[in-house]
Amino acid sequence: MTTTQIPTSSRSRQATALLGWVALCFAAASTALFVSTEGWYDTLNKPPWNPPAWVFGPVWSLLYSLMALAAFLVWRKGGWKEQGKILGVFLFQWLLNALWTPLFFGLHQPGLAFVEIILLWLAIAATLLLFWRVSKAAGVLLIPYLAWVTLAAVLNFTIWRLNV
Repeated sequence: MTTTQIPTSSRSRQATALLGWVALCFAAASTALFVSTEGWYDTLNKPPWNPPAWVFGPVWSLLYSLMALAAFLVWRKGGWKEQGKILGVFLFQWLLNALWTPLFFGLHQPGLAFVEIILLWLAIAATLLLFWRVSKAAGVLLIPYLAWVTLAAVLNFTIWRLNV
């Protein structure tokens, strides 16, 4: 066996870990199952630059995939034993991500959702910086996520202000 080959058991463990990160990241979207985006949202005043509804599914699919790969790259650098605190920050931002949809769409609280998305933005920025220190590639993979949440925060704020 050459030094570039990964033993089968290690490859299997890594594949399982990657699938676990993918499942976790996509699970954040499951909070949307408990709320309806129709009705109330349709009645809100929105800015002319509000993205069409069909954009959100593909964008979030890409972002969740990038998040999972980033977390996997960090996990590969020592697992939970060595990267537990950094991965804990990642899980915290993931939780904030999952909470935004119920706050905005479920509770119809764009003001509260805006406060929450600011906390999410800060948590993503912290995660990106921490990931960057472990793996530059992992940090780079989170840049589109931070950019999208920046846009989402501005949109959230704008919708809140247009409907007060």
